[in-house]
Amino acid sequence: MKKIKILCHLFILITLSACHDLSDINENPNNVGQTHPQLLLTNIASNAFTVQGTSALYASRMLVQTDGESNNQYYNWNRASFGDYNMLGEVTKMMQEAERINSTEYIALAKFFRAYYFYNLSLTFGDIPYSEALQGETAENYAPKYDSQKEVFIGILKELSEANELLRDNTNLIAGDIIFGGNTLKWQKLVNSFRLKVLMTLSKKEGDAQLGIKEAFASIYANEPIMVSNEDNGQLVYSDEEGSRYREFNSSSYGSGMYMSATFVDRLKDRQDPRLFIFCGRTKNAKEAGLAIDDFNAYEGGDPLAPYAEVNDKAAAGDVSKVNLRYSTDPTTEPHNLLGYWELEFILAEAAVRGWIATPAKTHYENGVKASFSFYNDYAKNFETYVDASDADTYLSGSLVAFDAAFPTAKKLELILTQKYFTSFLQSGWRMYFDHLRTGYPSFAQTPGITPPTRWMYPQSEYNNNTENVSRAIEVQFGTGNDKIREISWWLQ
Repeated sequence: MKKIKILCHLFILITLSACHDLSDINENPNNVGQTHPQLLLTNIASNAFTVQGTSALYASRMLVQTDGESNNQYYNWNRASFGDYNMLGEVTKMMQEAERINSTEYIALAKFFRAYYFYNLSLTFGDIPYSEALQGETAENYAPKYDSQKEVFIGILKELSEANELLRDNTNLIAGDIIFGGNTLKWQKLVNSFRLKVLMTLSKKEGDAQLGIKEAFASIYANEPIMVSNEDNGQLVYSDEEGSRYREFNSSSYGSGMYMSATFVDRLKDRQDPRLFIFCGRTKNAKEAGLAIDDFNAYEGGDPLAPYAEVNDKAAAGDVSKVNLRYSTDPTTEPHNLLGYWELEFILAEAAVRGWIATPAKTHYENGVKASFSFYNDYAKNFETYVDASDADTYLSGSLVAFDAAFPTAKKLELILTQKYFTSFLQSGWRMYFDHLRTGYPSFAQTPGITPPTRWMYPQSEYNNNTENVSRAIEVQFGTGNDKIREISWWLQ
């Protein structure tokens, strides 16, 4: 009898052990409860730093379409997507996993990416869900309230400040980092440079005492590490491997109806800017006539205001340049910058003109131009000889490029914003369009009575799933029912 009891106990133990092992084996590897934040960081960074397509280039008068009407070119868009909230969901998970293992460096990067995505969302729409966003899993809140755009920007700046503090004196190697190879100081420089970008975005709010924009800008510039060269660029470098190639590689649109805009081409030609050869291809007729790559007469653009069929006729006749083929045929063309050193220098130049910092605007302006030339000298294969250091010096002495401290403020801002605009080709997403909305520089060709839209309408999904909150947000900002693309959000008022 005693032997039977022992056997029964053994059987129970074996059974329990087997059940425990079976539950371990049956854990879904595609839906694990925990993971290291480094596994999330790689995908988040890849998404945030990669090329954001060509839509902004049409709106910013860099491209024209010939095989149909481009909504972006003719300023007749309507709704945009809340798709960035999907990436913010991944950022939230990275934050949770970083807090679980008490990793301050990953917490800092999560705060940076939150700031980056909320910044883009708010510029796109205006007021957005922020303080209650992403609480579906933790609080079952699937209808978050909308925060005012001012509250969102205050939150963005706070999160960036916190990220900077967490990265200060942090020497831990950041695994999974495809941008800076784990270097926390370079991330800190990017965070602080992005803080300056956000503050400059709010230049129209300089007089708001609560924000203290001018004072905050000057303090960061004087006391925090920021980018000091192209070595600090916040950029994604591509490799010729599946999933790691340049986003525009093999894009069919480059071989069909996509051509260069005369607005962009003519401005580069007027200034004898050799970056023209890097951005554009020679016209068909110019190539057949044997015109050299560095002959400015070999390049022409299409009128962005003309009907697309009219531009198509000009293109079919061989008189319009296409985008340089290197963008669609080279899987590892130049890196894409979320924020490059040249952009920071142009931000600093504008800050100097506005009196926010005391250093010479001319120095920052020329640093920005030289950094842009140096970037293409490093990465634009077979075009290096057109943009070396001596070319930059010659270019900066040109009559339409040279910066004089005696120029009036408007002239200085036009020079700075125009050069900043040139560096935006397939870089930095919608930055140049938002700069135009904020400053009016550079001027964009537009049909009389059809001004550039200032925002996008909220997605239909919000009307379906968060009706009360989106309706209230529209009423508070623009008046009942005025979810329109030319309403003026707080940051532009």
